[in-house]
Amino acid sequence: MAATKTAGRGGKPDKLMRDALMVALKREAKDAEGKPTTKLALIADKLVDLAADGDVQAIKEIGDRVDGRPAQAITGPGGGPVETYDAATLAKLSDDDIKRLIAIRHKLADADGAGS
Repeated sequence: MAATKTAGRGGKPDKLMRDALMVALKREAKDAEGKPTTKLALIADKLVDLAADGDVQAIKEIGDRVDGRPAQAITGPGGGPVETYDAATLAKLSDDDIKRLIAIRHKLADADGAGS
């Protein structure tokens, strides 16, 4: 069965759990002082309290949400730089150079378990 489209969200396929969670998070609640708030605000307050008490996972979660997750490094063989070639350089490669590059690619794919 094809995924249905949800109106008003740019035509993205339905995400039922996300939609249900958003409804629940927007529900009215009362804070510790009895003032009206949302469940989302209560969760955010709890996360901040945990971080302030030294919970490392809560600290990391806040950092990821506020500053964004750190960029993942992309490295070549042996942790070195990734080799790239422009069209002009590729045009100058000998058949042996091309065979060597293909062999390296296959070796790396096999090492990653991806096959060739």
